[in-house]
Amino acid sequence: MKSELARKFQDIRRGIYFIGTTPPRSSIQEEQLQEISQKLLHRLEDIEVDGLIVYDIQDETSRIDKPRPFPFMETHDPRAWSKRLHLASEKPVVTYKSVSSRSAEEFSGWLTEAWEDYGIRDLVLVGSPSSEGDIKLPLPKAYQTLASSPHNFNLGGVTIAERHAKKGDEHLRLIKKVSAGCDFFISQAVYNPQATADLISRYARSCKEEGKNPTRIILTFTPCGSAKTLDFMEWLGISVPEATKHRILDSETPLEESIKICRNALEQIIEVALPLGVPLGLNIESLTNRKEEIDASIQLYRLLKATLDLKLAEQALI
Repeated sequence: MKSELARKFQDIRRGIYFIGTTPPRSSIQEEQLQEISQKLLHRLEDIEVDGLIVYDIQDETSRIDKPRPFPFMETHDPRAWSKRLHLASEKPVVTYKSVSSRSAEEFSGWLTEAWEDYGIRDLVLVGSPSSEGDIKLPLPKAYQTLASSPHNFNLGGVTIAERHAKKGDEHLRLIKKVSAGCDFFISQAVYNPQATADLISRYARSCKEEGKNPTRIILTFTPCGSAKTLDFMEWLGISVPEATKHRILDSETPLEESIKICRNALEQIIEVALPLGVPLGLNIESLTNRKEEIDASIQLYRLLKATLDLKLAEQALI
């Protein structure tokens, strides 16, 4: 049986909307976990969301020589955090899983536990952040392991427009991931709309050449209110054009300026994606635990959801 989200994804006339979050650091105890989850869900009470996304945070120091702006900390198991949020909110939760650190046999066991013990139904697999180091399970092998699992996960993949801008082949990665079982994609945070529009255009045209329908792409956006957050975004590999950096940092209200930038970016992408028949969704996250940026992420969610809903309604009338 398909998951609730998988059924929603099939309706290409509508958008799909998420709030992204990370599990708390592993040192946090049960009482605090309960308080953190309640605060998160309280913020969601006044907005309509289709689900949440829980990330599997990796130590990505092998990917880049530059020091991490915020220190890496081990977190609670994303599966446990997903289960907690699902039970408390009664909303579907997409759970990320980094696959490179364990063998195929260990990953197979992880999948069974995720399904049976944690109620995970919607899953995004993530490969190694770098080609260097000890990669026990490459992403293509992880897809094969998942395909042989008896559990019918709703599978998603990650898409990175910045990679397309450098190598020009991200659309081919998407096509391969669809063949491997991916039913949706979630982007890295968007601050370079042209890179994302180029990727979507090339992907849609390749699908048309092969006589296939494009798979839904969920666009991630995040507010940015400080130079340190901007440094972190760039450390994560998010492409931020020079003029965009200056707009944010020179503004008297950086968070508000970043929200305007995100809305303009979404509108540019919509103009490309909808005429090409690419179904879209939104994922809004805060990259820091600063209250101002968390509150801004909810404001950004409301604005971008209204923007996409309006464009989809206009498209339906054409």
